[in-house]
Amino acid sequence: MDFTADYTMTIDGAPVAGAGTMAVINPASGEPFATAPAADAAQLDAAVNAARRAFPGWKATPWAERAAMLTAAAKLIFEHTDELARLFVREQGRPLHLAKGEIQGASFWLRQVAKQQIPVEVTEDTPERRIEVHHEPLGVVCAIVPWNFPVLLAAWKIAPALLAGNTMVLKPSPFTPLCSLKIGELLRQVLPPGVLNIVSGGDELGPMMTAHPGFAKISFTGSTATGKRVMEAASRDLKRITLELGGNDAAIILPDVDVDAVAEQIFFGAFYNSAQVCVATKRLYAHEAIYDRLRDRLHALARQAKVGDGLEQGSEFGPIQNAAQFARVTELLESARAEGLAVLDGGAVPDKGYFVPLTIVDNPPESARVVQEEAFGPILPMMRWSDLDEVIARANDSLYGLAGAVWSADVGQAVGIAHRLETGTVWINQNLQNTPFTPLAGHKQSGFGVENGMDGLKEFTQPKAIFIPKGG
Repeated sequence: MDFTADYTMTIDGAPVAGAGTMAVINPASGEPFATAPAADAAQLDAAVNAARRAFPGWKATPWAERAAMLTAAAKLIFEHTDELARLFVREQGRPLHLAKGEIQGASFWLRQVAKQQIPVEVTEDTPERRIEVHHEPLGVVCAIVPWNFPVLLAAWKIAPALLAGNTMVLKPSPFTPLCSLKIGELLRQVLPPGVLNIVSGGDELGPMMTAHPGFAKISFTGSTATGKRVMEAASRDLKRITLELGGNDAAIILPDVDVDAVAEQIFFGAFYNSAQVCVATKRLYAHEAIYDRLRDRLHALARQAKVGDGLEQGSEFGPIQNAAQFARVTELLESARAEGLAVLDGGAVPDKGYFVPLTIVDNPPESARVVQEEAFGPILPMMRWSDLDEVIARANDSLYGLAGAVWSADVGQAVGIAHRLETGTVWINQNLQNTPFTPLAGHKQSGFGVENGMDGLKEFTQPKAIFIPKGG
Protein backbone atom coordinates (compact mmCIF):
# COMPACT_ATOMS: atom_id res chain seq x y z
CA MET A 1 0.00 0.00 0.00
CA ASP A 2 1.41 3.37 -1.08
CA PHE A 3 0.71 6.19 1.38
CA THR A 4 2.18 8.83 -0.95
CA ALA A 5 -0.11 8.33 -3.96
CA ASP A 6 -3.27 6.67 -5.29
CA TYR A 7 -5.80 8.35 -3.02
CA THR A 8 -9.24 6.84 -3.47
CA MET A 9 -12.56 7.05 -1.70
CA THR A 10 -14.09 3.98 -0.08
CA ILE A 11 -17.65 3.20 -1.18
CA ASP A 12 -19.20 -0.19 -0.48
CA GLY A 13 -15.82 -1.60 0.45
CA ALA A 14 -14.22 -0.72 -2.89
CA PRO A 15 -11.82 1.99 -4.11
CA VAL A 16 -13.55 4.75 -6.04
CA ALA A 17 -11.96 7.63 -7.95
CA GLY A 18 -13.70 10.96 -7.66
CA ALA A 19 -15.90 12.48 -10.33
CA GLY A 20 -13.46 15.37 -10.01
CA THR A 21 -10.22 16.14 -8.23
CA MET A 22 -8.91 18.75 -5.82
CA ALA A 23 -5.43 19.86 -4.89
CA VAL A 24 -4.13 19.28 -1.37
CA ILE A 25 -1.83 22.02 -0.07
CA ASN A 26 1.14 21.57 2.25
CA PRO A 27 0.65 24.45 4.72
CA ALA A 28 4.37 24.61 5.45
CA SER A 29 5.01 25.66 1.86
CA GLY A 30 1.66 26.90 0.61
CA GLU A 31 2.13 24.64 -2.42
CA PRO A 32 0.07 21.65 -3.62
CA PHE A 33 1.69 18.26 -3.10
CA ALA A 34 -1.11 15.78 -3.86
CA THR A 35 -4.44 15.38 -5.59
CA ALA A 36 -7.51 14.01 -3.84
CA PRO A 37 -10.79 12.75 -5.30
CA ALA A 38 -13.86 15.00 -5.23
CA ALA A 39 -17.22 13.25 -5.05
CA ASP A 40 -20.30 14.41 -6.91
CA ALA A 41 -23.96 13.94 -5.97
CA ALA A 42 -24.18 10.54 -7.67
CA GLN A 43 -21.19 9.23 -5.74
CA LEU A 44 -22.64 10.54 -2.48
CA ASP A 45 -25.86 8.71 -3.32
CA ALA A 46 -23.85 5.55 -3.96
CA ALA A 47 -22.12 5.84 -0.58
CA VAL A 48 -25.38 6.44 1.29
CA ASN A 49 -27.08 3.56 -0.52
CA ALA A 50 -24.17 1.26 0.29
CA ALA A 51 -24.42 2.22 3.96
CA ARG A 52 -28.18 1.66 3.93
CA ARG A 53 -27.79 -1.79 2.39
CA ALA A 54 -25.14 -2.70 4.96
CA PHE A 55 -27.12 -1.45 7.94
CA PRO A 56 -29.46 -4.43 8.58
CA GLY A 57 -26.61 -6.94 8.60
CA TRP A 58 -24.35 -4.73 10.71
CA LYS A 59 -27.15 -4.05 13.20
CA ALA A 60 -27.72 -7.81 13.48
CA THR A 61 -24.01 -8.50 14.03
CA PRO A 62 -23.46 -9.28 17.73
CA TRP A 63 -22.04 -6.42 19.76
CA ALA A 64 -18.91 -8.41 20.63
CA GLU A 65 -18.17 -9.04 16.95
CA ARG A 66 -18.53 -5.37 16.11
CA ALA A 67 -16.19 -4.57 19.01
CA ALA A 68 -13.66 -7.11 17.74
CA MET A 69 -13.65 -5.50 14.29
CA LEU A 70 -13.06 -2.06 15.80
CA THR A 71 -10.17 -3.51 17.80
CA ALA A 72 -8.73 -4.99 14.60
CA ALA A 73 -9.11 -1.58 12.94
CA ALA A 74 -7.23 0.02 15.84
CA LYS A 75 -4.41 -2.48 15.41
CA LEU A 76 -4.11 -1.77 11.68
CA ILE A 77 -3.95 1.98 12.21
CA PHE A 78 -1.33 1.61 14.94
CA GLU A 79 0.81 -0.65 12.74
CA HIS A 80 0.92 2.10 10.10
CA THR A 81 1.70 4.96 12.49
CA ASP A 82 4.88 6.03 10.69
CA GLU A 83 3.41 6.17 7.18
CA LEU A 84 0.24 7.92 8.29
CA ALA A 85 2.15 10.39 10.47
CA ARG A 86 4.40 11.54 7.63
CA LEU A 87 1.37 12.03 5.42
CA PHE A 88 -0.38 13.84 8.29
CA VAL A 89 2.47 16.35 8.59
CA ARG A 90 2.35 17.16 4.90
CA GLU A 91 -1.38 17.83 4.82
CA GLN A 92 -2.00 19.18 8.34
CA GLY A 93 1.33 20.73 9.30
CA ARG A 94 1.85 19.54 12.87
CA PRO A 95 5.38 18.37 13.79
CA LEU A 96 6.08 14.70 13.19
CA HIS A 97 6.32 13.51 16.80
CA LEU A 98 2.94 15.12 17.55
CA ALA A 99 1.44 13.71 14.36
CA LYS A 100 2.42 10.23 15.53
CA GLY A 101 0.64 10.99 18.79
CA GLU A 102 -2.58 11.74 16.94
CA ILE A 103 -2.42 8.55 14.85
CA GLN A 104 -1.79 6.45 17.93
CA GLY A 105 -4.43 8.40 19.83
CA ALA A 106 -7.01 7.48 17.21
CA SER A 107 -5.99 3.83 17.50
CA PHE A 108 -6.27 4.06 21.28
CA TRP A 109 -9.73 5.64 20.99
CA LEU A 110 -11.04 2.84 18.78
CA ARG A 111 -9.62 0.22 21.11
CA GLN A 112 -11.04 1.79 24.28
CA VAL A 113 -14.47 2.59 22.89
CA ALA A 114 -14.71 -1.03 21.72
CA LYS A 115 -14.60 -2.06 25.40
CA GLN A 116 -17.82 -0.18 26.17
CA GLN A 117 -21.32 -1.61 26.14
CA ILE A 118 -24.65 0.03 26.83
CA PRO A 119 -26.39 -1.88 29.62
CA VAL A 120 -30.07 -2.77 29.52
CA GLU A 121 -31.80 -0.49 32.01
CA VAL A 122 -34.57 -2.00 34.13
CA THR A 123 -36.97 0.73 35.23
CA GLU A 124 -39.45 -1.59 36.91
CA ASP A 125 -39.35 -5.18 38.08
CA THR A 126 -42.44 -6.21 40.05
CA PRO A 127 -44.47 -9.42 40.34
CA GLU A 128 -46.71 -8.02 37.59
CA ARG A 129 -44.20 -6.88 35.01
CA ARG A 130 -40.66 -5.99 34.03
CA ILE A 131 -39.77 -2.90 31.99
CA GLU A 132 -36.50 -2.92 30.05
CA VAL A 133 -34.95 -0.02 28.14
CA HIS A 134 -32.73 -1.08 25.26
CA HIS A 135 -30.73 1.16 22.92
CA GLU A 136 -30.93 0.52 19.18
CA PRO A 137 -28.84 1.99 16.35
CA LEU A 138 -30.25 4.84 14.29
CA GLY A 139 -29.23 3.85 10.77
CA VAL A 140 -26.78 5.68 8.51
CA VAL A 141 -24.66 8.38 10.16
CA CYS A 142 -23.27 11.39 8.32
CA ALA A 143 -19.90 12.28 9.88
CA ILE A 144 -18.18 15.56 9.00
CA VAL A 145 -14.65 16.00 10.37
CA PRO A 146 -12.55 19.20 10.64
CA TRP A 147 -8.96 19.89 9.62
CA ASN A 148 -7.38 20.58 13.01
CA PHE A 149 -7.49 16.97 14.33
CA PRO A 150 -8.55 15.08 11.21
CA VAL A 151 -7.66 11.56 12.35
CA LEU A 152 -8.50 11.67 16.05
CA LEU A 153 -11.84 13.39 15.56
CA ALA A 154 -12.76 10.89 12.85
CA ALA A 155 -12.11 8.12 15.40
CA TRP A 156 -14.35 9.94 17.90
CA LYS A 157 -17.21 9.44 15.43
CA ILE A 158 -16.38 6.12 13.83
CA ALA A 159 -15.87 4.16 17.05
CA PRO A 160 -19.15 4.83 18.89
CA ALA A 161 -21.30 4.96 15.76
CA LEU A 162 -20.13 1.61 14.42
CA LEU A 163 -19.99 -0.06 17.83
CA ALA A 164 -23.63 0.87 18.42
CA GLY A 165 -24.59 -0.81 15.13
CA ASN A 166 -24.84 2.14 12.74
CA THR A 167 -23.19 2.43 9.36
CA MET A 168 -21.48 5.63 8.23
CA VAL A 169 -20.51 7.95 5.43
CA LEU A 170 -17.61 10.11 6.59
CA LYS A 171 -16.33 13.29 4.94
CA PRO A 172 -12.93 14.67 5.93
CA SER A 173 -12.13 18.34 5.50
CA PRO A 174 -11.13 19.26 1.94
CA PHE A 175 -7.93 20.66 3.48
CA THR A 176 -6.95 17.34 5.13
CA PRO A 177 -8.53 14.42 3.26
CA LEU A 178 -5.55 12.16 2.67
CA CYS A 179 -5.06 10.34 5.99
CA SER A 180 -8.79 9.62 6.17
CA LEU A 181 -8.78 8.22 2.63
CA LYS A 182 -5.81 5.96 3.43
CA ILE A 183 -7.42 4.82 6.69
CA GLY A 184 -10.52 3.97 4.70
CA GLU A 185 -8.33 1.90 2.37
CA LEU A 186 -6.77 0.11 5.35
CA LEU A 187 -10.09 -0.65 7.01
CA ARG A 188 -11.48 -2.34 3.91
CA GLN A 189 -9.53 -5.32 5.26
CA VAL A 190 -11.52 -5.57 8.50
CA LEU A 191 -14.98 -4.01 8.02
CA PRO A 192 -17.78 -5.44 5.87
CA PRO A 193 -18.52 -3.52 2.66
CA GLY A 194 -20.72 -0.49 3.17
CA VAL A 195 -20.24 -0.21 6.93
CA LEU A 196 -17.73 2.65 6.66
CA ASN A 197 -17.75 4.75 3.50
CA ILE A 198 -15.34 7.68 3.13
CA VAL A 199 -15.97 10.37 0.54
CA SER A 200 -13.99 13.55 -0.06
CA GLY A 201 -14.85 16.77 -1.79
CA GLY A 202 -14.94 20.53 -1.64
CA ASP A 203 -17.14 22.92 0.29
CA GLU A 204 -20.20 21.91 -1.73
CA LEU A 205 -20.14 18.31 -0.45
CA GLY A 206 -21.00 19.10 3.19
CA PRO A 207 -24.36 20.79 2.44
CA MET A 208 -25.20 17.97 0.03
CA MET A 209 -24.66 15.51 2.88
CA THR A 210 -26.57 17.38 5.58
CA ALA A 211 -29.57 17.75 3.23
CA HIS A 212 -29.47 14.12 2.10
CA PRO A 213 -32.62 12.20 3.12
CA GLY A 214 -30.72 8.94 3.52
CA PHE A 215 -29.04 9.93 6.78
CA ALA A 216 -30.58 9.29 10.20
CA LYS A 217 -28.03 11.37 12.08
CA ILE A 218 -25.39 14.04 11.52
CA SER A 219 -22.27 14.19 13.68
CA PHE A 220 -20.44 17.44 12.91
CA THR A 221 -17.33 19.08 14.32
CA GLY A 222 -16.52 22.59 13.17
CA SER A 223 -17.38 26.25 13.62
CA THR A 224 -20.50 27.49 15.37
CA ALA A 225 -21.59 29.38 12.25
CA THR A 226 -21.46 26.22 10.14
CA GLY A 227 -23.03 24.20 12.95
CA LYS A 228 -26.09 26.45 12.83
CA ARG A 229 -26.48 25.73 9.11
CA VAL A 230 -26.10 21.99 9.79
CA MET A 231 -28.81 22.22 12.45
CA GLU A 232 -31.10 24.06 10.05
CA ALA A 233 -30.58 21.43 7.34
CA ALA A 234 -31.18 18.59 9.81
CA SER A 235 -34.43 20.17 10.98
CA ARG A 236 -36.06 19.65 7.58
CA ASP A 237 -36.46 15.92 8.17
CA LEU A 238 -35.65 15.82 11.90
CA LYS A 239 -32.29 14.10 11.63
CA ARG A 240 -30.61 13.53 14.97
CA ILE A 241 -27.57 15.76 15.45
CA THR A 242 -24.42 16.04 17.50
CA LEU A 243 -22.56 19.32 17.06
CA GLU A 244 -19.13 19.98 18.58
CA LEU A 245 -18.52 23.64 17.84
CA GLY A 246 -16.36 26.63 18.71
CA GLY A 247 -15.09 27.89 22.02
CA ASN A 248 -13.46 30.93 23.56
CA ASP A 249 -12.10 29.07 26.55
CA ALA A 250 -10.94 30.94 29.63
CA ALA A 251 -8.26 29.93 32.12
CA ILE A 252 -8.17 31.60 35.54
CA ILE A 253 -4.80 31.69 37.30
CA LEU A 254 -4.97 32.26 41.06
CA PRO A 255 -2.24 34.15 42.95
CA ASP A 256 -1.05 31.09 44.90
CA VAL A 257 0.37 29.24 41.88
CA ASP A 258 4.07 28.53 41.48
CA VAL A 259 4.63 30.46 38.25
CA ASP A 260 7.78 28.57 37.28
CA ALA A 261 6.06 25.23 37.85
CA VAL A 262 2.91 25.92 35.82
CA ALA A 263 4.02 28.35 33.08
CA GLU A 264 5.02 25.70 30.56
CA GLN A 265 1.79 23.74 31.00
CA ILE A 266 -0.27 26.91 30.58
CA PHE A 267 1.79 27.83 27.51
CA PHE A 268 1.19 24.52 25.75
CA GLY A 269 -2.47 24.58 26.78
CA ALA A 270 -2.78 27.78 24.78
CA PHE A 271 -0.45 27.14 21.82
CA TYR A 272 -0.48 23.38 21.19
CA ASN A 273 -1.13 22.67 17.49
CA SER A 274 -0.44 26.38 16.91
CA ALA A 275 -3.60 27.08 18.97
CA GLN A 276 -5.84 25.33 16.44
CA VAL A 277 -7.66 23.44 19.19
CA CYS A 278 -11.30 23.94 20.05
CA VAL A 279 -10.58 23.52 23.79
CA ALA A 280 -7.30 25.48 23.92
CA THR A 281 -6.95 28.35 26.39
CA LYS A 282 -8.02 31.38 24.36
CA ARG A 283 -8.46 33.91 27.19
CA LEU A 284 -5.93 33.88 30.02
CA TYR A 285 -6.88 35.66 33.27
CA ALA A 286 -3.92 35.97 35.66
CA HIS A 287 -4.15 37.52 39.12
CA GLU A 288 -2.41 40.88 39.37
CA ALA A 289 0.00 39.56 42.01
CA ILE A 290 1.61 37.12 39.57
CA TYR A 291 0.57 38.66 36.24
CA ASP A 292 3.90 40.25 35.28
CA ARG A 293 5.98 37.20 36.16
CA LEU A 294 3.69 34.83 34.29
CA ARG A 295 3.45 37.13 31.25
CA ASP A 296 7.24 37.44 31.06
CA ARG A 297 7.70 33.68 31.43
CA LEU A 298 5.14 32.92 28.70
CA HIS A 299 6.68 35.52 26.40
CA ALA A 300 10.11 33.96 26.93
CA LEU A 301 8.70 30.55 26.00
CA ALA A 302 7.10 32.04 22.88
CA ARG A 303 10.39 33.60 21.81
CA GLN A 304 12.28 30.34 22.38
CA ALA A 305 9.79 28.03 20.65
CA LYS A 306 10.76 26.66 17.24
CA VAL A 307 8.01 27.23 14.71
CA GLY A 308 8.62 25.55 11.37
CA ASP A 309 7.99 22.72 8.93
CA GLY A 310 6.76 19.72 10.89
CA LEU A 311 9.18 17.43 9.05
CA GLU A 312 12.19 19.47 10.19
CA GLN A 313 13.94 18.14 13.27
CA GLY A 314 13.29 20.25 16.35
CA SER A 315 10.07 21.87 15.17
CA GLU A 316 7.63 22.26 18.06
CA PHE A 317 4.86 24.20 16.34
CA GLY A 318 3.70 24.06 12.74
CA PRO A 319 1.84 26.43 10.45
CA ILE A 320 -1.75 27.56 10.36
CA GLN A 321 -3.39 24.74 8.43
CA ASN A 322 -4.88 26.58 5.45
CA ALA A 323 -4.78 29.88 3.60
CA ALA A 324 -8.24 31.06 4.64
CA GLN A 325 -7.53 30.55 8.34
CA PHE A 326 -4.10 32.13 7.93
CA ALA A 327 -5.75 35.23 6.49
CA ARG A 328 -8.23 35.38 9.38
CA VAL A 329 -5.53 35.04 12.03
CA THR A 330 -3.19 37.58 10.44
CA GLU A 331 -6.06 40.06 10.03
CA LEU A 332 -6.96 39.68 13.71
CA LEU A 333 -3.32 40.28 14.67
CA GLU A 334 -3.15 43.37 12.44
CA SER A 335 -6.38 44.61 14.03
CA ALA A 336 -4.83 44.30 17.50
CA ARG A 337 -1.85 46.37 16.41
CA ALA A 338 -4.13 48.95 14.78
CA GLU A 339 -6.08 49.26 18.04
CA GLY A 340 -2.83 50.13 19.81
CA LEU A 341 -2.78 46.99 21.94
CA ALA A 342 0.50 45.76 23.45
CA VAL A 343 1.49 42.86 21.20
CA LEU A 344 4.33 40.63 22.41
CA ASP A 345 5.76 38.74 19.44
CA GLY A 346 7.22 35.28 19.66
CA GLY A 347 10.26 34.02 17.83
CA ALA A 348 10.88 34.29 14.11
CA VAL A 349 8.89 32.12 11.72
CA PRO A 350 9.60 30.99 8.14
CA ASP A 351 8.72 33.43 5.38
CA LYS A 352 7.19 30.72 3.21
CA GLY A 353 4.00 28.92 4.19
CA TYR A 354 1.20 29.81 6.57
CA PHE A 355 3.25 30.61 9.67
CA VAL A 356 2.28 33.04 12.44
CA PRO A 357 4.50 33.83 15.46
CA LEU A 358 3.28 32.65 18.86
CA THR A 359 1.86 35.94 20.12
CA ILE A 360 0.67 37.29 23.49
CA VAL A 361 -1.53 40.39 23.71
CA ASP A 362 -0.77 42.13 27.00
CA ASN A 363 -3.86 43.06 29.03
CA PRO A 364 -6.26 44.13 26.28
CA PRO A 365 -9.74 45.43 27.23
CA GLU A 366 -12.58 42.93 27.28
CA SER A 367 -14.11 44.70 24.30
CA ALA A 368 -11.08 44.04 22.06
CA ARG A 369 -11.62 41.69 19.14
CA VAL A 370 -8.76 39.45 20.29
CA VAL A 371 -10.73 38.81 23.50
CA GLN A 372 -14.21 38.54 22.05
CA GLU A 373 -13.42 36.40 19.00
CA GLU A 374 -12.02 32.89 18.83
CA ALA A 375 -8.72 33.35 17.00
CA PHE A 376 -8.12 29.64 16.32
CA GLY A 377 -4.51 30.58 15.86
CA PRO A 378 -1.52 31.51 18.05
CA ILE A 379 -2.78 34.80 19.51
CA LEU A 380 -3.32 34.68 23.28
CA PRO A 381 -4.94 37.63 25.09
CA MET A 382 -3.76 37.79 28.70
CA MET A 383 -5.72 39.90 31.20
CA ARG A 384 -5.23 41.02 34.80
CA TRP A 385 -7.75 40.42 37.56
CA SER A 386 -8.03 41.18 41.27
CA ASP A 387 -11.59 40.25 42.33
CA LEU A 388 -12.59 36.57 42.07
CA ASP A 389 -16.32 37.15 41.52
CA GLU A 390 -15.55 39.66 38.81
CA VAL A 391 -13.14 37.40 36.92
CA ILE A 392 -15.61 34.50 37.00
CA ALA A 393 -18.23 36.83 35.54
CA ARG A 394 -15.75 37.92 32.84
CA ALA A 395 -14.93 34.30 32.01
CA ASN A 396 -18.63 33.46 31.73
CA ASP A 397 -19.43 36.53 29.61
CA SER A 398 -19.23 34.63 26.34
CA LEU A 399 -21.53 33.04 23.78
CA TYR A 400 -19.41 29.92 24.12
CA GLY A 401 -19.06 27.33 26.87
CA LEU A 402 -16.85 24.50 25.69
CA ALA A 403 -14.04 24.20 28.25
CA GLY A 404 -12.10 26.15 30.84
CA ALA A 405 -9.32 25.78 33.37
CA VAL A 406 -8.48 26.88 36.91
CA TRP A 407 -4.93 26.94 38.25
CA SER A 408 -4.38 27.08 42.01
CA ALA A 409 -2.40 25.50 44.84
CA ASP A 410 -5.73 25.18 46.67
CA VAL A 411 -7.55 22.42 44.79
CA GLY A 412 -10.64 22.78 46.96
CA GLN A 413 -10.99 26.44 46.04
CA ALA A 414 -10.37 25.58 42.38
CA VAL A 415 -13.18 23.00 42.44
CA GLY A 416 -15.52 25.64 43.82
CA ILE A 417 -14.61 27.96 40.95
CA ALA A 418 -15.03 25.12 38.44
CA HIS A 419 -18.65 24.67 39.54
CA ARG A 420 -19.28 28.35 38.77
CA LEU A 421 -17.86 28.28 35.23
CA GLU A 422 -20.45 27.90 32.47
CA THR A 423 -18.64 25.28 30.41
CA GLY A 424 -19.00 21.60 29.66
CA THR A 425 -15.47 20.76 30.81
CA VAL A 426 -13.24 22.34 33.46
CA TRP A 427 -9.65 21.28 34.09
CA ILE A 428 -7.90 21.99 37.38
CA ASN A 429 -4.12 22.40 37.18
CA GLN A 430 -4.12 20.72 33.76
CA ASN A 431 -5.54 21.25 30.29
CA LEU A 432 -6.30 19.63 26.92
CA GLN A 433 -7.29 16.36 28.60
CA ASN A 434 -9.99 14.07 27.18
CA THR A 435 -10.68 10.38 27.62
CA PRO A 436 -12.86 7.88 25.72
CA PHE A 437 -14.88 7.40 28.90
CA THR A 438 -15.62 11.06 29.68
CA PRO A 439 -18.31 13.14 27.95
CA LEU A 440 -17.34 16.29 26.08
CA ALA A 441 -20.40 18.54 25.88
CA GLY A 442 -20.40 22.15 24.78
CA HIS A 443 -22.65 24.56 26.68
CA LYS A 444 -24.28 27.64 25.12
CA GLN A 445 -23.28 27.98 21.45
CA SER A 446 -20.35 25.58 21.77
CA GLY A 447 -22.37 22.55 20.85
CA PHE A 448 -25.43 20.38 20.87
CA GLY A 449 -25.28 16.87 22.26
CA VAL A 450 -22.31 14.92 23.58
CA GLU A 451 -19.20 13.19 22.30
CA ASN A 452 -17.33 10.44 24.16
CA GLY A 453 -18.17 8.41 27.22
CA MET A 454 -21.39 6.47 27.69
CA ASP A 455 -23.39 9.61 26.93
CA GLY A 456 -21.55 9.98 23.63
CA LEU A 457 -22.14 6.33 22.74
CA LYS A 458 -25.86 6.70 23.42
CA GLU A 459 -25.96 9.67 21.02
CA PHE A 460 -25.77 7.10 18.22
CA THR A 461 -28.76 5.15 19.51
CA GLN A 462 -32.46 5.53 20.26
CA PRO A 463 -34.09 4.05 23.35
CA LYS A 464 -36.75 1.36 23.12
CA ALA A 465 -38.84 0.51 26.18
CA ILE A 466 -40.21 -3.05 26.32
CA PHE A 467 -43.00 -3.80 28.81
CA ILE A 468 -42.92 -7.51 29.69
CA PRO A 469 -45.85 -8.99 31.65
CA LYS A 470 -45.33 -11.71 34.25
CA GLY A 471 -47.53 -14.57 35.18
CA GLY A 472 -50.73 -15.30 33.25
